[in-house]
Amino acid sequence: MENKFVVNIIHRPELSPEYAERALGKGKGVRDESMDIFRFQQDTAHKYGLKTTIQITYASLFSDRIIEQAKEEHEKYGDEIGLSLLGLPCPEFRAKYHTEDFCIWMFDDKTKEEIIDDVFGKFYEKFGFYPESTSSYFLDAYTINYIKKNYPSVKCAVATCWEEGPKAYHTCNNSWYTFMDGGPWNPWIPSKVNSHCPASCEEDDSGIVAIPHLSRDLMACFDGNGSNFGTHPQNVLRGMIYYNDNGEFEYPYLYNLVDQYRHLAKYNDGYSYNMMFVGPGWLNQRGRWEAPYELLAKSYDDGMKYYGKLKAEGKLVDMTMSEFADYYRSCHKDYNRGECALWKDILYGSNKEYFWYADPQMRTCFDFNQGGAMIDLRPYVARIPQETGIGTDNVYDASYPYLIQINYRAGYFTHYAGAGTIRSCKVTCRGETADLCLTRTMAKYEKIEGRVKLTLNPVTLNLGGLDIVIQSVFTILEGEGKIITERKILNDIGGEEITFEEYFTGAFGTTEYQADMTNITLGVDKDQMKFSYHGKKLTCENAESAYAIIPEVCTKVEMGGDNDTAYAEEGIAFSPIYRIGVTKTITEGEVKTWLKLQKAN
Repeated sequence: MENKFVVNIIHRPELSPEYAERALGKGKGVRDESMDIFRFQQDTAHKYGLKTTIQITYASLFSDRIIEQAKEEHEKYGDEIGLSLLGLPCPEFRAKYHTEDFCIWMFDDKTKEEIIDDVFGKFYEKFGFYPESTSSYFLDAYTINYIKKNYPSVKCAVATCWEEGPKAYHTCNNSWYTFMDGGPWNPWIPSKVNSHCPASCEEDDSGIVAIPHLSRDLMACFDGNGSNFGTHPQNVLRGMIYYNDNGEFEYPYLYNLVDQYRHLAKYNDGYSYNMMFVGPGWLNQRGRWEAPYELLAKSYDDGMKYYGKLKAEGKLVDMTMSEFADYYRSCHKDYNRGECALWKDILYGSNKEYFWYADPQMRTCFDFNQGGAMIDLRPYVARIPQETGIGTDNVYDASYPYLIQINYRAGYFTHYAGAGTIRSCKVTCRGETADLCLTRTMAKYEKIEGRVKLTLNPVTLNLGGLDIVIQSVFTILEGEGKIITERKILNDIGGEEITFEEYFTGAFGTTEYQADMTNITLGVDKDQMKFSYHGKKLTCENAESAYAIIPEVCTKVEMGGDNDTAYAEEGIAFSPIYRIGVTKTITEGEVKTWLKLQKAN
C-alpha cells in the first residue's frame, strides 16, 4: 500500500449548541453567533486549501442561510454535505419530541427510528438527495443497521468517541452519562451485532465505514481524561497544554500528536489516519476552559494551518467522509487485518510506550513500562449483542466489556497484592521471585504474513544474587484471537533452575464495579469448578490448558503451551478476580505459551 496520511476535517453547524446555550442562554443571539463560528471554521479550512465534510444538524435544516452556504461550498470547494445526529436539541426538536434528551443512542428503538426518519426526510426535502455520511458521539448497532437498511446511500459514520467511559464521567463531576469505552481508536467496519467490534466477514459487515469522534492520544487518553488530549484544539486548551516559556500561546503537543498519528503508517502498511470533528459551542465570544476567544480562534487557525502545510508538502491527503469510506474499503479488503499503534509518550517526555492492537477478535494493549504486561483486553470475538437506550439494560452504558482493564480494576500495583487485572509473568530463582511488571523495556514491531510480532529489549532480573537476562517476544495471530508469548534466557546461568509463571488475572465489566462472578466456570483440562469466592484452586501437571468461561460476556479465555503445571484459581469477595496460569522450570533456552479468546454460549 502507498504511504498515505489521510485527514477528515468535519464541521457541524449547531445552531443551538448545548454548551453555548447553557452558558449564554437560549435565543437568537446564540444562533447568530453559531452561524458566524461555522462560517469562521469553514473559511479557515478553505484558506489553507482543505476541504471539509459539513455535518448538517437538525437545527440547521431550519436555516436557509446554512443550507445555502453548504450548497455553495459543496460546489466551490468539493465539501461533502452529510447529516449529523448530533445537534438535535433546538426549539423545533423539543416541541416535537417533548424531551430534553439529545443523544440518539439513548432513545428507545421506536423513537430512534422516528427521529432518523424525521431528520433524513428533512435533509432530502432541503437538498434533494440523501447523505453519504452521518455522525454522532456513538451509534449503536441497531441505529447503524436501521440507517443502512432505509438510507443505503450512507457509507461512512462518526460512530464512537474513544475511551469515553468512567474516566470522562469522573472528570465531569459525575454528570456525563455517556459511557462508550472499548471501541477502536482508528477507522473500522462495524459488526452488525455490536458496533464496537470490527466486522469479521462480509455477512457481519454493517455496510458502513466508521470513524472515531476524535483522534486522541492513545496513552494520555487511556491513562487520564481523554477530553484533554486530542487533535481537536479544544482538547489541548482544556488540558492547559499551550504555553511556552515566555507565556505565549503555543501548542507543540498538538502538532506532535498529529505527527504521532502520521507515524502509525509504519505499523499499518503505509496507511495512517487523523480527524477533527468540531462543533461551534467551544468558540463563542465569551471564551471557554479559562481561555479567551482570541486563543480559541488562534488555536483553530493554527491547527488548520499545520494540516495545510502538510498537504502543501505532499504529506497529507484531505478527504471527505464518503471519499474516505471508499478509500478505506479499497485498502482494507481483509477483514482480519489488525490495526496497530506502537504509541510513545509525547506529553511528559518519558520512555513509556504502549502497543495497541485491534482486529475482529479482540482489542488489547501492552505496556512496555511494565515489561510488556497486557493492560487492556476486550473480547470482540464474543460479538456481545448489547442493546443501548431507554427500555434496555444499558440506558447510558454503551461500553464494550473488558476482561482486563488496569485503570478500572487495577493492575500489578494494587493495595491488596495480586488483586488487579493484568497478564504478565513471574520469574523465580534461588527462592526469590520477581514479576516482569517491575521491569522497564521498549519494543520493536514486525509484520510477517498475517502475524504481528513484538520483540522486546532484554531485561535483567537479579534473583538470589544471580543475574538473569530475559527477552520477551509476543506474536499476535491476526483474526485468530490468539497471542503467543516467548520468554528467552539470553545469558549463561550455570545450570540454575528458573521457573516462569505465565498468568492471566481477569474480571469483566465496563466500570470499576464488579458484577456477580458465580456464573464463571474455571477449569484445567477436564477438571472444572464454579466460582464461589472461596479462593479455591485447580492444578494439573503437564496440562493442555487452563481456562475461564464467563457467560456474562460470552467469552472463554484459555492459556496453554510449555508447562509443568497449569492452574485456575478463584478470588475471594474482597478480591473479585479469577486467575489462570502455567508454570515451567528450565535451565536454559526458552518457554513458549499461548493465550486464546473464544466465543462461549
